[in-house]
Amino acid sequence: MNKILKISLLALAYIASFIAGSLTGLIHPACYAYVGAILPILFTLVYLPTASSMRHFGASTVLNSAMVLLCLAAGECDIALVVGMILLTAISEIIRMIHGYNTLRGVRLSFMPLALSFFAYTAHWWTDTEGSLAAAVEEMRPGYDAQMVPIIDNVPVLIVVVLLAIPVAIIGMRLAERLEKKQTEGLE
Repeated sequence: MNKILKISLLALAYIASFIAGSLTGLIHPACYAYVGAILPILFTLVYLPTASSMRHFGASTVLNSAMVLLCLAAGECDIALVVGMILLTAISEIIRMIHGYNTLRGVRLSFMPLALSFFAYTAHWWTDTEGSLAAAVEEMRPGYDAQMVPIIDNVPVLIVVVLLAIPVAIIGMRLAERLEKKQTEGLE
């Protein structure tokens, strides 16, 4: 398969995983706020083949840039998302550069910050609480905003959930390595 087409399809799969995560908010606001802890399992299934195909700078950049561009086009972009995605992407790219573009260790370690990217997407709840509650009144079912308040106010749980995303990312990467053995061929 053409490398550009493959990377484009992987970026679309990454976007689809973000959309799936955001749709969990239709169930309950807690799902939206905390699904980022389990999304790394899906993210790794996209990141491993992307990083294996791009054995140079850019794997994290392509994926998170695609998501930011979609958010911009949909009018869902805010400063917390942009800053969060830029920081997580930069950290991921720097880690991969340090540990090697051709190493499995570089791919594994660089995935850890990328795994937190959904939290940059949901950060507006904590950085613009008033705006988020107002949007919930307009866009969601009656009472959704009231359901959001205890979740937004419970910052200790958010911290635990964000930290939980790291071991989930490690498990996800190991799972992806087993499912996608061909992708890891040639990585040191």
